[in-house]
Amino acid sequence: MQEAIKKKYGLTATLREGAGGIFEVSIDDSVVYSNQTTYRFPTDEEIFEKIEAAKKAR
Repeated sequence: MQEAIKKKYGLTATLREGAGGIFEVSIDDSVVYSNQTTYRFPTDEEIFEKIEAAKKAR
């Protein structure tokens, strides 16, 4: 996923270790995806949609 984000947006995604198997995607410290609600790992397209929505909200 990190490579897909880099390729599509030119953004460098970073990993911040957490606990309990939680996977979250944040943009500017705002969580845009969390597997605490979906109980699964997201697809690249789902994350791309979240990035697009966050860009529009700026």
